[in-house]
Amino acid sequence: MASVTSAEKDSTLSRGTTPVSYSTSIDVATLLGSVGAFAIIGTAMVLGGSPKSFLDVPALLIVFGGTFLVTTISFSWDEVVRAQGVMLRAVFYQSESPADAAMRMLYVADRVRREGPQVMESAMKNAHAGRFLLQAMSLVEDGLPAEEIEQLLVRESLATRDRHVRSAGVLRRAGEVAPAMGLIGTLVGLVQMLGNLDDPSSIGPSMAVALLTTFYGAILANMFFNPLANKLERNSEIELMVNHVYAVGATSVSRQENPRRLEMMINTALAPVQRVNYFD
Repeated sequence: MASVTSAEKDSTLSRGTTPVSYSTSIDVATLLGSVGAFAIIGTAMVLGGSPKSFLDVPALLIVFGGTFLVTTISFSWDEVVRAQGVMLRAVFYQSESPADAAMRMLYVADRVRREGPQVMESAMKNAHAGRFLLQAMSLVEDGLPAEEIEQLLVRESLATRDRHVRSAGVLRRAGEVAPAMGLIGTLVGLVQMLGNLDDPSSIGPSMAVALLTTFYGAILANMFFNPLANKLERNSEIELMVNHVYAVGATSVSRQENPRRLEMMINTALAPVQRVNYFD
């Protein structure tokens, strides 16, 4: 359980800083897995012969261009463009775990409880609050009923998750289309080869298209699109839990509940390894 001692907590409060912080960081697992997988394939190409034999322009056009265009058919242009930017979130992301969010929320709730609502702005600044937490506490400052605050925050959180799911869906669809385009390219290459059996010089290029399109499609789907879609869906679920922690905390502050009770409520939603121990 993430914890902070009483002395550390008092010292933290006196300095006006929180026990935890977060910043944009690199997802080492995503970076290592992606670079490592492509490095292994590249090494096998080099060790097995000339890597130039794995480069074919017609095959690249069929698979890469075809995958992008066919995927676009299934979505709006804005959704496809948004998915291109969202892909970076699989590597660069805000490293705020639910446990970090819980400690930050408890810090704000504890200060407001001990020093009054007038310190809310200062507590938010010292807590380095993100967009969702700022939005949640601004609703509390505006004096909205707790039930209405909860409804608004839940609606906002679900809308954010839906946007992420749609972007991951674009990648998932691209992962389905890429092998299909590889198969189409294989058929194109075979037809070209069978149609020119009287010309031995055309058999090699046609076979290259037939085989390399399948290779490119498998690479794109299984080493790029599908893994990124899985990671984005995972990150979206983590963000949903973080937002849930903030929504519970904001409604608790609005009701002027004891932060110790808030800690118990938050811990019921967290996994055992993520539960926090702020007050003990």
